[in-house]
Amino acid sequence: MFVMFLALFVSVTMIQFVDADDLRANDLNTRTIMNGYKVERGSILVDGNPIAFSTPTKDSYRYVRQYSDGELYAPITGYYSTRQGRTGLENAMNQELSGTANSQFFTRIMNTINGVDPQGSSVETTISAKAQTVARDAMAEGGFEGAVVALDPKTGEILALYSTPSFDPNLLSSNDDAEIIKNYRQLTDDPSKPLNNRAIAGDLYHPGSVYKLVVAAAAIESGAATPSTEFANPDVITLPQSTHPMQNASRTTCGSGETATLQQALIYSCNIPIAELAMSMDRDEVPKMANAFGFGQDIEIPLAVTPSVSPVPKDKAQVALSSIGQLDVRATPLQMAMVSAGIANEGTVMKPQLVKSVISPDLKVEQEFSAEEFSKPISAKTAKSVAGMMEAGVTDPNGLAQKAGIDGVRVAGKTGTAENSNTDDANGVPFTLWFTGFAPVDNPKVAVAVVIESGGGAAYNNLGGSYDLPTTVGKRVMEAVLSE
Repeated sequence: MFVMFLALFVSVTMIQFVDADDLRANDLNTRTIMNGYKVERGSILVDGNPIAFSTPTKDSYRYVRQYSDGELYAPITGYYSTRQGRTGLENAMNQELSGTANSQFFTRIMNTINGVDPQGSSVETTISAKAQTVARDAMAEGGFEGAVVALDPKTGEILALYSTPSFDPNLLSSNDDAEIIKNYRQLTDDPSKPLNNRAIAGDLYHPGSVYKLVVAAAAIESGAATPSTEFANPDVITLPQSTHPMQNASRTTCGSGETATLQQALIYSCNIPIAELAMSMDRDEVPKMANAFGFGQDIEIPLAVTPSVSPVPKDKAQVALSSIGQLDVRATPLQMAMVSAGIANEGTVMKPQLVKSVISPDLKVEQEFSAEEFSKPISAKTAKSVAGMMEAGVTDPNGLAQKAGIDGVRVAGKTGTAENSNTDDANGVPFTLWFTGFAPVDNPKVAVAVVIESGGGAAYNNLGGSYDLPTTVGKRVMEAVLSE
């Protein structure tokens, strides 16, 4: 009898305490769903203003979730429905928003004692409404598809996280299951994939020449090169053990000299010197640096981020192609923003964070998220060298990032144009356009990454370039942050 009592005691303890959170979160737990009808779900806030909130209804669900500026903030909030699932912060912060988190235990007890209706806590995001709006407007004015991410390099706070095409979460948050299912099917059938959060997930992108920042960081950190290291400067090379030719994007040499420096290669975004540099190092040197910046690592912001990938090339030909952000290298805009942010922050990458605090219904701060170091892939000296080359890319009269320049502000930037064909003939396959950078160089407050799909889209006959399209978007977002 004692053994049976002990077994029962252990079992009850496991159910009531150890496994309680998992059982509450289980989608098959109908009791949790029914209890959720009684709770006024907390709001999601931007600059203190609700962008997701619950309003009373006269049906059995008691509340319905609503979103202001739904399409603007959909990549952040996601959607919430009582019976048809949830995404975004609505999912990642569900326990806090529904009032069932461990940190709210005593609040629940006090509310029960005092006869107060249960209510979830609010989640204050790190997002800047101004930066998010400017990101949306800049992309919409060009008719672009893609994403924009802006970070505070010193804290890791995410200031903008925008993905387009977007969707209206109100379509998926009503209390009518049939309506939600109908709207969901329309969104999933849309070939533009509006439910994909291009900023942190989706199919990922070849980073193209913005990946050259990782190559430069690896070379300088390892001692393989400095900004002034010179390389042979042909207009075409044949990759080792291959018949595949490599050219610079300009189809000419990198500058007019017989040699080209690493700094020139970054300023003019030349492929050949970067490939020569990468092939002079161990095959895993650049992928190791990419991993230190976050490639291949599981990141939660607290939204789950699809890991960017930079596999170790099999031979020198693959080393060359990978070094210019092609072949199997793929990245999210968040990842490339982290690369720029790490360079800006003297070599230290801060953990990207989308949530600033959790606030109880009586306006007390229940949780506060502080800055946390993610990694230190490079030294301050290396970071300064790479930052200097990025700044020259903006200030040089022939620099490809010059359109990122802001009057009176020192800006660092790098453009990228990624081919998306797996064959030698890339004709007719639109490029993916990139910009990443930060400002001010001497006191960084914002790092950005912008990606534009399909060469800018139909408005540019799918032939637009990274020199101006993503660079101008990045400039506007940086200006928005610096103006606050």
